[in-house]
Amino acid sequence: MIKGSNRLKTVQEYYFSKKLREVANLIKSGKPIINMGIGSPDLFPSKSIIDVLKNSLTDQNAHKYQSYQGLLELREAISKFYLKFFNVQSNPINEVLPLMGSKEGIMHISMAFLNPGDEVLIPNPGYPTYSSVTKLVEAIPVSYDLNKKNNWFPDLTVLEKKDLSKVKIMWINYPHMPTGSTANKKQLNELVLFSKKYNILLVNDNPYSFILNNDFISLLSINGSKDNCMELNSLSKSFNLSGWRVGMLIGSKKNISRVLKVKSNMDSGMFYGIQKGAIEALKLEKKWFDDLNEVYKRRRELVWKLASILKCNYDQNAKGLFVWARLPDGIKNSEKFINHILLEKNIFITPGMIFGSNGEGYIRFSLCIEESKIKEAINRYK
Repeated sequence: MIKGSNRLKTVQEYYFSKKLREVANLIKSGKPIINMGIGSPDLFPSKSIIDVLKNSLTDQNAHKYQSYQGLLELREAISKFYLKFFNVQSNPINEVLPLMGSKEGIMHISMAFLNPGDEVLIPNPGYPTYSSVTKLVEAIPVSYDLNKKNNWFPDLTVLEKKDLSKVKIMWINYPHMPTGSTANKKQLNELVLFSKKYNILLVNDNPYSFILNNDFISLLSINGSKDNCMELNSLSKSFNLSGWRVGMLIGSKKNISRVLKVKSNMDSGMFYGIQKGAIEALKLEKKWFDDLNEVYKRRRELVWKLASILKCNYDQNAKGLFVWARLPDGIKNSEKFINHILLEKNIFITPGMIFGSNGEGYIRFSLCIEESKIKEAINRYK
């Protein structure tokens, strides 16, 4: 009898992988489900991006294997984009690495830097993939607490009381998912100094900078950060290209080369047409984000109204693609709460518990749903 690897015993199937099957079955059975759970942008990319992809299909090299590092033109576009919006300089030759989505970057970074038994600092609440990937490479996830009292920023005085001798990587994510909190340059500088003191690779996962946020900040804008810091970013949310799977990693030449050693053994390059479309996306001006955010502002106001009807509390200063809302007083179980709404009102909302123990007592609404559907969800409570 063939058995699975022991590492599979350390993780579960991704929550959305399971839950969306359940939601799909409800829809198949005739239920009018309104999906407010997952952050997959429903808006179209810029027409210019699609046109560039279409036109690229007849290029001589369009259907050949591509460079493991991506087109130099794409790396140059990423470098210029980071300089323009984040005031971060990077060498496109060896400090920029295009990815097939930033999610693969989490795995590649983990494989490049972690040995079995190494420890990884992971935000609680935070993106579940940080923990699952850590377990899959046989390292040890060590959660650090984020809470509303500290505006979802780590208490470094508490962290410094821990034994950090085995910690190799610390994941941060600002603007933060799921809470929408942000970190300013002073706070990021504190994190950089902390990571240097304890010889930790600090990685910021930064795909939400441009959504309902005008203060574009990169971890790498902190002086002296590049040697021990890296940053992931993505075109999924900001350019409505989630299905295209285009991400990027910025870091020092040495650290990028380590990740490339892993990546070059995992794939055979990103499709040429997608790279050309990504280049076009990165040329768009700030007006693209301004127009996008006008749509999300209207949606967010409607979601706030729905959250208020549910007697949930939320932070109107939060950024990003979601509304993070605290459950009504006396209600603690977020999964039970959302399952009741799913079955009684045919509305799917994400329970906060999937993001860690500190996410329990909260729910997360996605803004990736048209206004008419949010209004319909509101009307189901009238």
